[in-house]
Amino acid sequence: MPHAEHLVASLVAVAILAAISAAVFWANRLPHPLAPVLAIARGVVQLAILAVVLGGLITSWWGVALALAVMAGIAIWTAAGRLGGPHQIPVAGTAMLSGVLVALTVVFVTGALDATPRYALAIAGIVIGNSMTCTTLAGRSFRQSSIDQWDQIEGWLAIGARPSQANLHVARTAAYHALVPSIDQTRTTGLVTLPGAFVGAIFGGLSPLEAGRFQVLVLAAIMACSAIAATITTRLLSRTAMKPVAAPA
Repeated sequence: MPHAEHLVASLVAVAILAAISAAVFWANRLPHPLAPVLAIARGVVQLAILAVVLGGLITSWWGVALALAVMAGIAIWTAAGRLGGPHQIPVAGTAMLSGVLVALTVVFVTGALDATPRYALAIAGIVIGNSMTCTTLAGRSFRQSSIDQWDQIEGWLAIGARPSQANLHVARTAAYHALVPSIDQTRTTGLVTLPGAFVGAIFGGLSPLEAGRFQVLVLAAIMACSAIAATITTRLLSRTAMKPVAAPA
């Protein structure tokens, strides 16, 4: 099939899938029924722009650093918004950047991947996205659990416990719940799903063995980054003695 026909067919498929998502939302009276359509449309536009921009940046360290800085900034802003607003930027930023920097440092310092702009962009982009998701899940789970269990937390505070002590159980549980998707993704790789990094590496010309090696590094980096991000998020949020306000949808 010619390239132009592939493009048209892809757009048609994406439009149909977006319509199905919106129909499911509408039929089940879920909030924001147009959210899937808007999210997919935004993703299409952003990826189209990214493809054009990265074509001229992928071999330049300065260009890749700029691209990753923009990605990280948007990810932090998005996670902070899910946690309650701009005042949560320090929490989201500290959690996410700590996890990302540790994971990438290990990958490149050990020599597991060559320190090239191409590899840095590939693995950092994946890790940043997953750290955003984990930070959001950890923070929202912590806030909701704190609200639900506020009577017990308030009881601990009343007998002199520090906020971090009163919130300890909630923080640990929220961090673990946020890590469940990463744990399941890692333990079922190759059995339930073919990960994007693995498939992409094969399409890029790597042998299945090398593609598998790259995917294992990606999964391990995601796991380490997510663990750090989740625990830091819940630890920072647990330092307040005030009852949390429900995070925005």
